[in-house]
Amino acid sequence: MRITTITRNTKETQISLTLNLDGNGTSTIATGVGFFDHMLTLFASHSMLDLNIEAQGDLQVDGHHTVEDVGIALGQAFTQTLGNKQGIRRYGSFTLPMDESLATATIDFSGRPCLVYRVEFQTPTIGQFDTELVHEFWQGFVNTAACNLHLILHYGENSHHIAEALFKATAHAVRIAVETDPRQSGIPSTKGTL
Repeated sequence: MRITTITRNTKETQISLTLNLDGNGTSTIATGVGFFDHMLTLFASHSMLDLNIEAQGDLQVDGHHTVEDVGIALGQAFTQTLGNKQGIRRYGSFTLPMDESLATATIDFSGRPCLVYRVEFQTPTIGQFDTELVHEFWQGFVNTAACNLHLILHYGENSHHIAEALFKATAHAVRIAVETDPRQSGIPSTKGTL
């Protein structure tokens, strides 16, 4: 089983995270940010990864540090769990409809961090959740997972649906990319390393 536990403690957040790449989509998420918990729960479910996250952050300030640092910790967990990436598919892409919204996520666990984010929300908040934090989460993830991630919103009107389309599309792209490929015995690169 490909399982990793990450502990990240700063003056702003305390995070404990366990990732199982060979899970069945179960999760226990408690970050103190309700909408974010919802997004992480559906991310685990649609990626078929088991994910346990307990985070305490300076929510009296706002949700920024908690959301960003969970992204950083999740990226670290992917890096540690994937190791040298031997035998994985490496790439994944998925386009997902969520009611009136349509989003594409394309990922490459290349060892090189790059986020391309072509998303515009229709509102600055979803309940108490700042929509700009979706970008902050994925930027933190990309930086420590050392992956390319392209998130493209083709269209959408409802901000909740837009966020959900992004998280679900990324979940499916990740699921494809981290799967073991029975035809790929080595590292999926002509360089021999990632």
